[in-house]
Formats: sequence, C-alpha cells, structure tokens
Amino acid sequence: MKTIIRKRLKKAKRRIERRLRPIHWAERPKPMFSAKNIRYEVADRDRGLAAGGIGAMHVLARRSGLVETIDKSVHVLKRHLPYHESDHVLNIAYNLLCGGARLEHIEHRRNDEVFLDALGAERIPDPTTAGDFCRRFETPEQIETLMEAINEARRNVWRQQPATFFNEAVIDADGTIVETTGECKQGMDIAYNGKWGYSTLVVSLANTGEPLYLLNRPGNRPSSEGAADYLDRAITLCRRAGFKKVRLRGDTDFTQTEHLDDWDASGVKFVFGIPAMKNLVDIAENLENTAFSPLHRPAKYEVKTEPRRRPENVKERIVREREFQNIRLKGEEVAEFDYRPTKCKTAYRVIVLKKNLSVERGQRRLFDDIRWFFYITNDRKKSPARIVRDANSRCNQENLIAQLKSGTKAMAMPVDNLMSNWAYMVMASLAWTLKAWAALMLPETGRWAEKHREEKRQLLRMEFPTFVQAFVRMPAAIIRTARRIVYRLLSWNPWQHVLFRLLDQLRFPLRC
Repeated sequence: MKTIIRKRLKKAKRRIERRLRPIHWAERPKPMFSAKNIRYEVADRDRGLAAGGIGAMHVLARRSGLVETIDKSVHVLKRHLPYHESDHVLNIAYNLLCGGARLEHIEHRRNDEVFLDALGAERIPDPTTAGDFCRRFETPEQIETLMEAINEARRNVWRQQPATFFNEAVIDADGTIVETTGECKQGMDIAYNGKWGYSTLVVSLANTGEPLYLLNRPGNRPSSEGAADYLDRAITLCRRAGFKKVRLRGDTDFTQTEHLDDWDASGVKFVFGIPAMKNLVDIAENLENTAFSPLHRPAKYEVKTEPRRRPENVKERIVREREFQNIRLKGEEVAEFDYRPTKCKTAYRVIVLKKNLSVERGQRRLFDDIRWFFYITNDRKKSPARIVRDANSRCNQENLIAQLKSGTKAMAMPVDNLMSNWAYMVMASLAWTLKAWAALMLPETGRWAEKHREEKRQLLRMEFPTFVQAFVRMPAAIIRTARRIVYRLLSWNPWQHVLFRLLDQLRFPLRC
C-alpha cells in the first residue's frame, strides 16, 4: 500500500473516530438530523459510482484467470457480436455484487455511464439478452463445462494459500427445494413439502464455503440424486489442487451405501448420517450400558468480558403458561458398533447418538422418550464424540445455501426452463465465489500476520449483503485517463485498508 494512501486512510479513520467518541451530551433542543437547505443538481464534470469496489472484483476475476478460462472453454455463442461468454457471465455476477437482485436490475447498470466507464465497457447486455444467454445452455454438458472453467480459476486462487490449507478438504453435499411462483417454468414439479419448484443439489468445500458444483432438478426428485457423480468430481478437483486428504459429509439422504466401498478403497474418508432403521435401533438397544458415554457439547462461544445474566427465555415461558407440549433434552450419550450395509462388502464404523428427552405439558412431565441417530464412517481414529460434532458441523452448509438463496439471490430461477435456470444459478453463484476469492487472496504474512489472518477469516465468513455494503458499495469518483481507470474513493469505511491490501496482492502474478 502506498504511503500516501495509508496516511489518508488513517486520517479519515481519525476523523470518524473523533465524531463517534464517547461524549457526555447535554440535552439537545433540536434533533440530530438537522439539514435543511438541501438541493440537488446534476454534475457536469464530476463522475461518481456507488459501487466503487466493483473494480477490485474485476481485477480479481482477471488475475485469477476466470475471464480467460471461460472464453477458452465455454462456447455457446456462434459469433461474438459484440459480447464474449465471459461478458455475459460477469454481467450477471456483477449485477448481484452491486446490490441487484433480479435480472431486470441489470438495466440500471446498463444505463449507468459511469459504471460502464469503470469497467471499460462500451455497453453491457440488457436483461433480455442476459436471459437469452442463459437459454443457450441446452445440455448438462455445457453447464458442467462452465462449472469446470470456474473451478480451473478456483485452483489458481487455491495455489496462493499456505501449505496448511491443503491438509484436508472437507466436502459437503446437501439438497434444497427452491420454490417458484411461476406456472409455466419447464422442469418444475411439486416437492415432498407441497411446494412447486426445483430440487437443487449443492456440493461445497466446507473449508472456504465455496460452491464447487450445483445441480438443478425437478422439484420431485430426491435430494441425493446425482450426488455421487458430483462428489467424485469434487474429489478429483481437490486432489488435483493438492489436498492431501479428502473427507465427505452428508445427511441421511446421502449415505449412498453402493459407493462407500469405492470411496474407502480410494482413501477418501466419509461421515454420513444413516437412517434409524429398525435393525440399527435393535443393535443400539441391545448394547451394554457401559458402551455408552456422555456427550458433552463445547460452548458455542467464549465469553471475552464479564459473564452476563441470561435473559428470560420468552418462548419457554409462553409454552409452559399455555400448556403446549414441550420436548426438552435431558442428555446425550454416544456409542459405536461395526455394521456392514447390504450394498457394501466392508463393515464400517457406526456411531450411535442417543438423545434422552422429556415430554412435558405445562409443569407436568408426561413421559420420557429416547431418539436414536446414526452416523456411518470409515474413520477409525476419531472418538465417537468428535465424529458426532464433525457430522453436526455440516449444518454450516445450511448457511451457504441460505446465502445463495436470499443473499445473492442466485436461486431466484428467473428464466423459463430447467437448463437455463441451472445456468443462471451457476453464473449468479459466482458473486459469492468472488467474495470467497477476495478473502483467500489476502496475504497472511509479515509483522501483522495474526491481525491479517483474522481479517481474512472474517471476510470469508461474512454474509453476502454485509460484504456488498462493506467491500463493494464504496462511493468513488471514476477518472479515465489515456491508459488507466482511476477509482478515487470518496468516503472511508473500516474495510478499505483490506481492499487496498487485496489490490496490492493482485498487482503481482499468481503463483503457478
């Protein structure tokens, strides 16, 4: 970072800290919002852009090789008049990064002269053209080619990570129902919960929260359909990238016992939920009491200041007062045994989680209940408690799916058929992927390594709307010179120094 930029950032930070310093206020006779004489004018020479961080995202897309790999691999346009495939893909992703939520919002970007100048574009595709581009993906192979092109650039970003990053890749798989209110969308169907829409498979890397593969299916298809193929693709991707070990996780729908032997033989570890079938419950009930040990859950967070009194549980009080049936957890125990599924030739380790519940109504306890949960794994080293906690950690993928649904709006399904909506979902999810890449590209070395590592972690875990506000929506004046496009930031926020650190890193060629 240039010295003059560092000084200006510090000066801006001091100014805002001075305004927000603790003050013992006297009673004010007037409201704080006191502006009166407000006028609007149209600028003639000054040109500004609300989403000043979009330039950094474009530099990242180019430096990672994303633009090049898309244009090299994806061929759905017969002629480039005037757009290339990468133009269409980035057009959809940048719309979401700038705060758009629908295809129609591309029109706002398209009519923003400063936005076009900021990206060096004479023009960008309009919403109709963007939708037409999605419809040009007519086969699964074309969409898979697009995903592989993105993953090729992803490997370039992964190469910049420290050696510890490649110790183990944890791959999660889950399905979700994406509801749509449309009535004429080809491929939609009615799901198990009565909702019309699509059934989407998400295969992601838990280490970074990146969606590696997405699959769109009719709403009535089981969540595990096609999962084994995409898990194999994810395994190959991670091994090519240099990960030493690979571990798969999924809920009871993803056990897929016919594939366990192959994964085990190839050295892949797995932890899958397995349905509480009668034979498994019978085995668990016949285990000796000494086989079970208490499961102690770690605290959700560490109290860094003084412990505070927990506020009243309002829900619990209302449930008791109105005498609703209430199920309360009394304790958890774990045990293990060996079990060979019918479709397997090898016996695997099954971890039993026994939940002791109390069913109450008001102040009265009606009866005790026991519920069984089972996890199948080929990991013989970890304790049963660690296996359970590892399997439960997969729930973090629910946060990723929520971000793809309501954060980026990647699962809006705005086009008219199964394939085109699948293509849109892949292109729109790139907005989330660029956020993850921005975090991964931040260096962690030097005098402030620990601080930089924490900033990287925060950015990686940040929700998408927060990322847009903190990292993209930075007001900037756009100045075009003969050879450069200059983004001159007009206001300060706490993440600007991280943005400049990212830009400094992107000035140098990536490690091959």
